[in-house]
Amino acid sequence: MTARDVFEYALLRVVPRIERGERINAGVIVYCRARSFVAARTALDEARLLALDPAVDLAGVRAALRAVEDVCLGGDPAGQAARDDAGRRFRWLVAPRSTVVQPGPVHTGLTVDPGAETERLLDLLVR
Repeated sequence: MTARDVFEYALLRVVPRIERGERINAGVIVYCRARSFVAARTALDEARLLALDPAVDLAGVRAALRAVEDVCLGGDPAGQAARDDAGRRFRWLVAPRSTVVQPGPVHTGLTVDPGAETERLLDLLVR
């Protein structure tokens, strides 16, 4: 039997007008400590977002979602946070914030493949 590891995940939500509280799921962040794995995948449904707020800054939302993916990948374009270890990057990304792109609560599960889990969650909860 293949060993399963604990993983944590959080949804990325787009809240175009904070005062209304409406949101759509636009991505997922997955962290697996046992494998030093952190990844984010996004899929923005622009038509749904525009239905919530026709004046939303789509380019800004796309850039914010891309920045989360960049932090997970590491490297210079994403700044100091991207150079931290996987756990610190995940904790920084899931910290509560009041911006247009917000992380949801952290949930846990078991997986044999955190990369595949990232895609599964994106399909299940976002697409």
